Amino acid sequence: MTMLKLFAAAMVAVSLGLSACASRDDPSKRSAGEFSSDAALNAKVKTAIAKDAGLGSAGAINVNTYRGVVQLSGFVDSQDKIKRAEEVARSVEGVQRVENGVKVRPAS
Repeated sequence: MTMLKLFAAAMVAVSLGLSACASRDDPSKRSAGEFSSDAALNAKVKTAIAKDAGLGSAGAINVNTYRGVVQLSGFVDSQDKIKRAEEVARSVEGVQRVENGVKVRPAS
């Protein structure tokens, strides 16, 4: 849990440091508020996935967030875990949409 707190604190620090980089004239760029909201949402989704006992190692699932859209990627052991990761991400308040790119780990 300590790593998650450190991750969340780092995301807030980065968002504050980069807030001056956002352009109000370019609609494709996030404002400082949007960036902070995405960073917080990203941390919430990562935490929810880490707490879900059915998903095993949360480190196998990467989470990226842009304007409320959560993108999942990585590899897990089964199709059920792919579905579960999406369900968990969707359940987090503030998530607008989930794009699930998680794949079943190929047999070695």
